[in-house]
Amino acid sequence: MLRGSISSICSINYPNLTLLDLSYNQFSGQLPKCWMSMPKLSILNLANNHLSGEVPQSLGPSDCLLLSLQLQSNKLFGELPSSLRNCKHLTMLDVGENQLTGNISPWIGTNLGMLKLLSLRDNEFYGTIPPEVCHLTQIQILDLSRNNISGRIPPCFNNFTFLVQQDITTPNMIPQTEFIVMRCENAFVYWKGQEKEYNKTLRLLKLIDLSNNRLVGNIPRQLSLLRGLISLNLSRNHLTGNIDSEIGQMNMLESLDLSRNQLSGEIPVGLAELSFLAVLDLSFNNLSGNIPSGTQLQGFNASVYAGNYGLCGPPLAACLAPDGLPSATDSKFDIGFYISTVLGYVLGFWGVIVTLVLNNSWKKLIFTFGTKSGTGFTGRPPP
Repeated sequence: MLRGSISSICSINYPNLTLLDLSYNQFSGQLPKCWMSMPKLSILNLANNHLSGEVPQSLGPSDCLLLSLQLQSNKLFGELPSSLRNCKHLTMLDVGENQLTGNISPWIGTNLGMLKLLSLRDNEFYGTIPPEVCHLTQIQILDLSRNNISGRIPPCFNNFTFLVQQDITTPNMIPQTEFIVMRCENAFVYWKGQEKEYNKTLRLLKLIDLSNNRLVGNIPRQLSLLRGLISLNLSRNHLTGNIDSEIGQMNMLESLDLSRNQLSGEIPVGLAELSFLAVLDLSFNNLSGNIPSGTQLQGFNASVYAGNYGLCGPPLAACLAPDGLPSATDSKFDIGFYISTVLGYVLGFWGVIVTLVLNNSWKKLIFTFGTKSGTGFTGRPPP
């Protein structure tokens, strides 16, 4: 519950300070400009306050040693300072939920190649996603959601080496600086339909979120090569074309949201092969055809497919053939049920008859019982 300005830190010399965490308070006012007096600062966390103004150029001195910079959930505006390009050791840059603006600078990709987490979510960034972003080969969380980003998704996302790999490997020896970041990092991400805060398990998450922008064009087929990706959210854009038929390669995918675009064509069969898929939303597109059979896709609620008026098959209404009857694919279960029922009845009936014929004691017993009850097999009506 600490309040007031943080400018007082400029009155004290901190030559050996490596970590400064003032997050989750009620500090207000502008960011100070005396960061050059903290030459060894590695971790700066000012998230979740009421800080305003621009991010000062002094945050990125020529000898910048920052590993983690967290300014999310404040009231900062203006553009990211170009001096941050000097922070070549940054592994985490989170400035989400502010009022920052401008283009996504190409130097983010060319100069900050060590980034594992880049979050610009919920700001006012515009322009296109520069292809230089694909130089972030170590990236595991890329969140550009809730901005005004336009243009196409770069087709080079398969350069994200860490997201192409399926296995999560943990080195036997973790450098001290990396250990410090692991202990202090936390971020809010939109995961499985709701916003969640991750801290100690953040490094296990592999996520791309480009939702709520103005992206156009096809979904690049190279995205299907991200076999280690766990969550992909491209919802609420203006994407067109088909869902890539090779999406079944994304074996680790647990959450997929492509809703509220203008995607067309059929749902690829490979989508039914994603055994870890727990959250799916394809609603409000122009998808058509039969939903691929398999317990995976049929297990979702019908709302997952809402707004695609050309889609049919469980859990939606059955597909109709040109003659107006259920198609062969959709009626396969019903036909099988009826056939098995009839076969079961016939086999059961003849099983009883054969048993009676072969077993004389049963036959005599039933004949005697029928005679005594007045309905025996004598050919005569009862008295």
